[in-house]
Amino acid sequence: MMTKDEELLIEYTSHKGITVAGQENQTEITELYLMGFVGLGDLQVPAFCLFLLIYLVTMVGNILIILLVVTDSHLHIPMYLFLGSFSFLEICYSSNILPMMLASLIHGGRKLISVTGCITQYYLFGLLAVAECCLLAAMSYDRYVAICKPLHYTTLMNDKICVQFIVGSWIHGLFVMTLVLYLMHLLKLKFCGPSEIDHFFCELNPVLKLACSETYLIELATTLLSVLCILLPFFLTLASYVFIISTVMRTSSVSGRKKAFSTCSSHLMVVSIFYSTLMIVYILPKTDGLKRINKIVSLFYTILPPLLNPLIYSLRNREVIEALRKAVAKLYAIERIYHCNLV
Repeated sequence: MMTKDEELLIEYTSHKGITVAGQENQTEITELYLMGFVGLGDLQVPAFCLFLLIYLVTMVGNILIILLVVTDSHLHIPMYLFLGSFSFLEICYSSNILPMMLASLIHGGRKLISVTGCITQYYLFGLLAVAECCLLAAMSYDRYVAICKPLHYTTLMNDKICVQFIVGSWIHGLFVMTLVLYLMHLLKLKFCGPSEIDHFFCELNPVLKLACSETYLIELATTLLSVLCILLPFFLTLASYVFIISTVMRTSSVSGRKKAFSTCSSHLMVVSIFYSTLMIVYILPKTDGLKRINKIVSLFYTILPPLLNPLIYSLRNREVIEALRKAVAKLYAIERIYHCNLV
């Protein structure tokens, strides 16, 4: 026979999702708190302004690339089709994470999110990250063919093959994340408390820490899939640039070599930041030291690539700059005609 105090304790712990001795049933929680920026204090407003600026620049830069690729017929070739689709992916990637991050800063650094919403955010993040890895590899292959095998370019890389690469990247991401989601459903993943995620978005490792069901198979599956989806595209990308640099070294033009090295080095810098930080979080062993810096490392593969990619891949490109100049000149001419008609 339980005392009144014991009954009250069991009722309280059941409500909070806490297990006590002799209590096997736990109440499943349906809402979680993202605690990414709690404790910033006076830095909360500057942080909000910084991330808002990053989001706006990211959106404007990538939307501009898409508009230029769509409207300028000179850019309707595989290289720029890749860049346009890449910019669309970066818009989706940023919009999945940054608006919720900004909302959490408005609410004192923490944001309430449903478990379903949290799993959905992780699903979209994983889909877009896998698609980006594949697309980066496809883009590096396109540059490899253009520089190392220029006479066979139209055979090895045309519009049809380009579209197949783009669609294949999205399908690959969709397949991988649907597999992970199915595994979560199969193992009946549920959360019983605590309800606070020490992260600024629903990244898998901090979320799984809150689960009260067995997560070993999910962690094993995601590690194996990460090795396949991160390492394989990374080595393909790296190999492409090694061949490109080797080919460029054999050219006689010093200015051509400098330009190629400048372009390749900037591409490799962004690619290295993106892949290396993903490897740290998803492939390396989960040591205490890595867990502590997980949140900071995550900024380098969620925030920086969408911001830098338009600058590195597109806005340093001569054809893109020329297309931008023509678009500005056309808008200026239209504005002048409109102004004259009003007068």
